[in-house]
Amino acid sequence: MEKNDLLKVLDAAAAECGCAVAELDFDDDENVFDVTLDKENGDVTLEDCEHVHRKVLAAFDRDVEDYALTVGSKGISAEDADRILSTIKE
Repeated sequence: MEKNDLLKVLDAAAAECGCAVAELDFDDDENVFDVTLDKENGDVTLEDCEHVHRKVLAAFDRDVEDYALTVGSKGISAEDADRILSTIKE
């Protein structure tokens, strides 16, 4: 997968939900992509992350490209998110 092609899809999908791509960690050797979204006016929601993730899935065939994708937001670490989710489950 070409980085520029991915960026075009990411930027368009993020803009559709009022977000922007703040960071893109791109491991070309492993085809692993970590995307971080940010929103100028408000918080990035789970729905925003899902929207961007689904747009990338629709644009690139995972069977052909063989990639892994994570879409998250600025302001909360993975550890904090895990703690929040486990608290919600309780």
